[in-house]
Amino acid sequence: MVDFEPRLYEELAPEERPSLAAALVPIAGMILFLSVGIVAFELDPQFPLFWGIAFTGLFARYHLGLSWADLYEGVSSSLLMGMKVILIMFTVYALIASWIDAGTIPSLMYYGLDLFTSTVFLPVSAILAAVVSFAVGSSWTTAGTLGVALIGIGSGLGIPAPMTAGAILTGAYTGDKQSPLSDTTNLAAAVTNTDLYDHINAMRAGTLAAFGLSVLLYIVLGLRAGGDIPAGRITEIQTAIESTYVVSPVVFLPLVVTFGLAVYGIPALPTLGTGVFAGVFTSMAVQGTGFGAAWATAQSGTAPETGMALVNELLASGGLIGGAWIVTIAVAALSLGGMLERAGVLAVLAHHLGRLVRGVGSLTGVTALSAISMNALAAEQYVSIVVPGMTLENLYAEQGLKTTNLSRAIEASGTTTSALIPWSSGGLFMAGTLGVATLEYAPFYFFGFLSPLVLIVMGITGWQIAYRE
Repeated sequence: MVDFEPRLYEELAPEERPSLAAALVPIAGMILFLSVGIVAFELDPQFPLFWGIAFTGLFARYHLGLSWADLYEGVSSSLLMGMKVILIMFTVYALIASWIDAGTIPSLMYYGLDLFTSTVFLPVSAILAAVVSFAVGSSWTTAGTLGVALIGIGSGLGIPAPMTAGAILTGAYTGDKQSPLSDTTNLAAAVTNTDLYDHINAMRAGTLAAFGLSVLLYIVLGLRAGGDIPAGRITEIQTAIESTYVVSPVVFLPLVVTFGLAVYGIPALPTLGTGVFAGVFTSMAVQGTGFGAAWATAQSGTAPETGMALVNELLASGGLIGGAWIVTIAVAALSLGGMLERAGVLAVLAHHLGRLVRGVGSLTGVTALSAISMNALAAEQYVSIVVPGMTLENLYAEQGLKTTNLSRAIEASGTTTSALIPWSSGGLFMAGTLGVATLEYAPFYFFGFLSPLVLIVMGITGWQIAYRE
């Protein structure tokens, strides 16, 4: 949960409100810089985002009249809101390295290759990720633990990693949306003044419809992607794992501890931190790693030499230090989003989107567009929930709708699409954790497209739309 209250359009003094044309200038600049930097010059996103920060700062200072102190306040507020995300990123990278060193992830791959077949792997992975995410209340925790192992298992079965990543994300976000332990689920209910369980119940039909369609697509995809596994391939992979790590159910201790704390309701950061300690302890006790070496691995990552290139690649990780590349992008994107919020750009855009409303169908579509836009502009899924939730509440009241319609709309379109934006916290985390670029897994992350699409169909047809008595 975050304490973030964006300035609304009505709260901006008339002389401080940028016009719609002025609000679109820094947006156009950001799109231009990202396109030129990444596409034309093949740069990483850091400096194109830095160009956007510089341009937005100069435009806000000399055209909109904000002081440097105002802009710095916007940046610092955004970074403070995203600090939890940044800390989780670092912790998950250390956790993955420690679990590989402990043999936890290698053993999951070893046993998983015996249990799965290439034909059913994708739909089963989506269902398994949904169950785990519902239990622990975190799509990120699911992707950073179970997801990493499933990527390895899928590669061993000949399934392309982008397909596996899409199935993992579909399940992870499905379970997250239905879990009362999820921070985004609680935030969506809180910001719209909706009872938590009323919010979850309102999401259930649309979530299950989008998830069911996704699973059907994975069944079809699995039939085409499976094919025959080369003779001896699975045995070769298992032998490579067994020659480097002690494979035993005992090494699942970090997994049991981490998921147990999550199910008990302990917040994500201390849960994942405990998982790192459990991984290091298991590495020392089972794999025979020294104290200093185990912590050095959590810090700097793994580079195993198993004698098989595929396994070496799957079990290589960057550790705590390896998370710095992702975090620098997150910091830049959050800084830019903070400037846009402080300059009133986000409030003006949300206000003008609200003016497009002509009925329940268009209101639902505007809410979805607003949430997705906030994901792209502010690079943080919390903003995609809070800004539309606070801005559009009166419009839902004018239409005689219950607040559950709004809470469902912002989460069905905001939380789920975060992983589709390459520079957002969700996209950065999932791409870095699963080792698959956002634009590579995006075509197979069916739930990310189907969830807002089903939401819009609900608004147009009136299905599951709840009115006030």
